Amino acid sequence: MSIEKFSFPTPIHFGAGARKQVGQHLKNLGFKRPLIVTDKAMAELPMIAEFITHLEGLALSIFAGVHGNPTESQVMAGGAAFKAHQADCVIGIGGGASLDVAKVVGLAATHEGSVLEYAWDHPQVREIAGVLPYFIALPTTSGTGSEVGRSSVVSEDDTHQKRVIFNPKLLAQTVFADPELTVGLPARITAATGMDALTHNIESYLSPAYHPLCDAIALEGARIGAAALHTAVHQPGNLKARSDMMMSSMMGAIAFQKDLGAVHSCAHALGATVDMHHGLANALMIDIVMAWNYEAAVEKFDELAHVCKVKGGGSAYVTWLKQLKESIGISGTLTSYGVRPEHLPRLVDIATADICHQTNPRPCTAADFERLFKLAL
Repeated sequence: MSIEKFSFPTPIHFGAGARKQVGQHLKNLGFKRPLIVTDKAMAELPMIAEFITHLEGLALSIFAGVHGNPTESQVMAGGAAFKAHQADCVIGIGGGASLDVAKVVGLAATHEGSVLEYAWDHPQVREIAGVLPYFIALPTTSGTGSEVGRSSVVSEDDTHQKRVIFNPKLLAQTVFADPELTVGLPARITAATGMDALTHNIESYLSPAYHPLCDAIALEGARIGAAALHTAVHQPGNLKARSDMMMSSMMGAIAFQKDLGAVHSCAHALGATVDMHHGLANALMIDIVMAWNYEAAVEKFDELAHVCKVKGGGSAYVTWLKQLKESIGISGTLTSYGVRPEHLPRLVDIATADICHQTNPRPCTAADFERLFKLAL
């Protein structure tokens, strides 16, 4: 498999073995002291040790303080690690959480105040001034597509409320997308992150916002992901399926600059309330929300069914989504994952306040969210 190079909008080195090019890439640019940002579990895996062998001649330091959903304290600790190492660049390697932290470690290290003061909805939002440290991203999951995104989602430590820092300056300067890094993923993580990628493509396409470029990307991303996800879960060593899911993930993240929908508002509420994995939360809600959305976007559902080779049109597509997630091991209700009826008021409040549903094809009220969560319990 060859390594392809393209820019959209970030320069991307895509293909098996792309990770081996990182060290020389940094040396060519004159960088000497990278800070590697990853999560606690990954730092102990052979994958990281193998990756470091390709960084010979660079003075490395590893910040492995990422765990669960990214939090303000994790980012600020990463910023402190950057300064302590006197780092000159950041290498983010991991899933969406690691990459979201890696994106803003340089911001925390070079700008005053807390990183959450740069969130778009902060009452006295700070401006990101000047150039941020050089940042390289290497995804190890195929879900969030954070490696090509210009935003970082960071939770408040006390409330677990997710905040979004959005700025083109957060884009990785270069992405090394190596599907070999995803081969060792457990089936349940492959499944959950894959459903996240599929949700991004589906919701961005269904958004009523005008962006034909994103529509085209989302449809192709949905087609690729629909064809590859089952194989990636059940044949973990299948490099073509892994590559296709990595591409679908990146396409979903590029497409959702058009915005998302109510599935993500529900998922953000579940993450804040019970700290549920984001991809799993999307998977548990997607068929329920899509069944509710169907009447507002019949033609688009028909088109999704067509590209994903689902017979029976748009109404059958919703059933297919439910069958797909069950075929990759995601079944049960919210109750099965620790959500209880007493969580409903908080879930509804957070989902209603979330910005994502503003571009849902069908307008959502608090009563609508309450109904959707009850259907999922």
